[in-house]
Amino acid sequence: MASSLPIPEISKAIQERLFPTVTTWNRLEARPRTINFDRALRAEVRDALWMLTKQWQMGEYNGSDAGSPIFAKTQLDVTRLTKYCPAGLAPQLFEYNEPFDTRVEHRPVPLTQAGRPMALDLRVAIGRYWLALIQGINPAYRAAFITSYPIAKPDPTKPADADVCAIPTVWQSFAAFAGRALDGGALVAHLLASQTNHVYDGVAGIAAGDFAALDQCSTRLLAWFDRLIEQPAESDDAWNPSQLEYQFAASAPLPNNGEKVYLADAYYQEELDWYSMDIDPSVTTLGTVAGSGTTGLPANTIGTTIPVPVSFSGMPNTRWWAFEDQKTNFGDIDAATTDLAKLLFIEFALVYSNDWFVIPITLPSGSIATARGLVVTNVFGERFLINAASAGAESNWQHWSMFTVDVRGRTDIPADTSLLLLPTAAKRIESPLTEDVMLVRDESSNMVWGIETTVPLANGDTTRGIEAARQTLTYFEALLAASGVTPPAVIPPAAPIGYQVMSTVPENWIPFIPVHVDGSNREVQLQRAALPRILEGDPAPPVKVKPRTVLLRQGLDQTPPVTYFVFDEEVPRAGARLMQAFERTRWTDGRVFTWLRVRKQTGRGEGSSGLVFDELVNVPPPAK
Repeated sequence: MASSLPIPEISKAIQERLFPTVTTWNRLEARPRTINFDRALRAEVRDALWMLTKQWQMGEYNGSDAGSPIFAKTQLDVTRLTKYCPAGLAPQLFEYNEPFDTRVEHRPVPLTQAGRPMALDLRVAIGRYWLALIQGINPAYRAAFITSYPIAKPDPTKPADADVCAIPTVWQSFAAFAGRALDGGALVAHLLASQTNHVYDGVAGIAAGDFAALDQCSTRLLAWFDRLIEQPAESDDAWNPSQLEYQFAASAPLPNNGEKVYLADAYYQEELDWYSMDIDPSVTTLGTVAGSGTTGLPANTIGTTIPVPVSFSGMPNTRWWAFEDQKTNFGDIDAATTDLAKLLFIEFALVYSNDWFVIPITLPSGSIATARGLVVTNVFGERFLINAASAGAESNWQHWSMFTVDVRGRTDIPADTSLLLLPTAAKRIESPLTEDVMLVRDESSNMVWGIETTVPLANGDTTRGIEAARQTLTYFEALLAASGVTPPAVIPPAAPIGYQVMSTVPENWIPFIPVHVDGSNREVQLQRAALPRILEGDPAPPVKVKPRTVLLRQGLDQTPPVTYFVFDEEVPRAGARLMQAFERTRWTDGRVFTWLRVRKQTGRGEGSSGLVFDELVNVPPPAK
């Protein structure tokens, strides 16, 4: 049986549409005569007039910017930062042998806290380095120094050792090194206490003939310790604890014997760069510093170069017979009407990308360059003087600018068009947080709480603040139970309710209470306070709970202790978060720099501690 219906006249069937399913094909195939595709890829054009008419059709002859720049001549006034002043302290020379962010951000690494040893890992590392230095002098000195600078074994029965014994892992670390390792932190502290101190002071069995060799080793030890972690001196700390930010200034000499002063009074971000600093015309100088009047750079620089078109990955190619690299899929960009930055980027990339040119200029780090003139010559021999796009009044919101520094002061101050190149590290790595503090507002108790979410331990590790608080409270309760103190007799309640003076909060919650600023009846600041440690049945007066983090212990370890105040506006309704961690980078000369820094972020909102006073509580009925 036939599988299809025979059609006697196909043309008549198609014309009269007798069979709607009839389908026809017409196929034309190319038959290549060679396997060489060189000629096909040439895209040869036999008619040059066709190319000209195609350019006319696309509007290439209508452009008013057909003259491309081929030559550029620039004149720059160049100066360099020569002074640095941290947080209103004495000015000093600007150093270029270390990253500027290291100089600004470095914080002291505490080796003690409330007179107790901290950072056991660092102390042991210093001790091992010292023992390696003196190994070639006399091997017997190893035991002598370990005996003179031992790591004390903690006593679990003493409340003074609570910082070590309350945390099992910390106690194990100290117990393992006690009597076996050298306390390098105590050795360095002895050498730094006075220039007349020697490393062999009080060490038994040291021969007088080895004093000179040991002094040389101590010099090497201090130099190694300085390179290990960058720490600020008392006159070189830019951190302002009352405002929770870094504050500093830098200046550069000008040709007219004046200074250009840059101020940074609110730096707490991730990276330090030009946008962290402002220009204050009212500040004319930072003071007198020897050697700060010369920059070592020519006052002005004249250079000539050939402008190069700006190019980037995925940039549309505006010429014929060229293909893009397809690294950027502009069709996949999803931009809403409110995504102004994304829309501007798309417009630049698709419409104006071929209108931008680059003139490379090499400048040293720390320099300040001001363009005095830019003359561009195009392919037609025409010369144009190019003015800065950001020229005009500083307060004019309509002027466009990039990489410019804000100028403080009146509204009629002209914008600063100079380019500031800070000598900062390009890349750096950050350690896990050594301290993490949340500052939250508690409207129910009308105070601010500093919640220590991450606290340092005596052995150099870190732990959660709530865990350290619970373990410490449990440790003191165990000591009280083991002391044999008889708790006072509890009188059975005669009423179903009772009076409670105050409730308690975890020990990692440090209170900040509002107080009046001296001499003002309206201005308020936050003062660090303390809550008592309540131990049921303890006849002794309660002890104040002190913070564990360096960020909140400001002034506690000084002699005498100093009260810590924080400006009220530094803790907004959203709160604030303070984080401290180690930073590490490599500088241009190959040296490695490690320092401890603090940064601040916005908090997560208000909080409630549950602290209440003068409360009536329900009393459970006595057991039958």
